[in-house]
Amino acid sequence: MQTCPRCSASLPDGIAFCSSCGNSLSGTTTPRPAGVPVSPAVSIPYAMLQETSGKATASLICGIVAYIILPFFAAIPAIILGHLALSDIKKRAGQLKGNGLAIAGMVMGYAQIVLIPVILIIAAIAIPNLLRARMAANEAYAVGALRTYNNAMVNYATQCQNVGFPASVQNLGPGNGDCDGANLVSVQLSMPAAIRNGYRFFYSPGPADNLGRVANYTITADPISENVSGIQHFFTNETGVIRANRGEQATADSPPLQ
Repeated sequence: MQTCPRCSASLPDGIAFCSSCGNSLSGTTTPRPAGVPVSPAVSIPYAMLQETSGKATASLICGIVAYIILPFFAAIPAIILGHLALSDIKKRAGQLKGNGLAIAGMVMGYAQIVLIPVILIIAAIAIPNLLRARMAANEAYAVGALRTYNNAMVNYATQCQNVGFPASVQNLGPGNGDCDGANLVSVQLSMPAAIRNGYRFFYSPGPADNLGRVANYTITADPISENVSGIQHFFTNETGVIRANRGEQATADSPPLQ
């Protein structure tokens, strides 16, 4: 027999509702027959029933890869897998874990997507400025090299009065300090058609006079790659004046460098 907790009526075992007041008896404990041992309940920890979402792990891995190996390209699957993982975790009602992994992967993916346009904008601004700075540095070097050549030519002609200006730029380079190797310029500048800092230098001696002396010369400096290694073309001769031109080779008629 069981007793209704509401009206205290005595009722037979096994019925679900009280016949007197209609109270539900589902919460009433049915007496256990005598002599039947009570088995201890086996408690399984809740955490042991959960497994980590593979999509959440993959999202985190893709987010890391997006910063190390594949910028931008790995960020998209990191975002997609992160959303799918959170959706699966929500649907499984606690049977899956990995919220933190999925969120971390998504954050890294979204950060990568946001950073790419910023990086592209910075690059679009910085790269042209860097190219202009590089070309300006190359042009400054070319002008300095022409001044070095002019000074070396004057010194050479003074030292080798029977020769005048050298027949080859190699005569200005390393040697014994005589007219064959005057030690007036570096090895690099003493090479025919020397190439330095994006410019090609070419020396051309004038014809010898009746005494066998070279009385004039020309030196040109032209960018190896137009508008990449330099913009201006330069020219100088025995006058020592350096002239410049844009778009084509400079000559004796080009405006002098300011």
